Amino acid sequence: MEQNEFEVLYQTIMDRKENPQEGSYTAYLFEKGEDKILKKVGEECTEVVIASLNQTKEDLVNEMADLIYHLTVLMAQKGVSMADVEAELAKRSEKKHNLKAERKPITNY
Repeated sequence: MEQNEFEVLYQTIMDRKENPQEGSYTAYLFEKGEDKILKKVGEECTEVVIASLNQTKEDLVNEMADLIYHLTVLMAQKGVSMADVEAELAKRSEKKHNLKAERKPITNY
């Protein structure tokens, strides 16, 4: 079975987590820890918003790729697999409605 780019990215990030290589940005993020990873996710979210408002499609795609990369690093840091996310997406696609009343409130932050 052929892997998609998201799976390849996730596996590469997991490999860098388990086998850090000198000079690897991914290994650097894991070395710095969760606070650094979260900071980068936040920065990239903001850059996606800015690119959406007043930059080209190419700029937006680049920023979205950065965000997906950093989200994937966060997934690896927190032990969330692609299969976990895919299962949640599959569960959501089975819903007959999309009311926000079902969402659990975020209480710990």
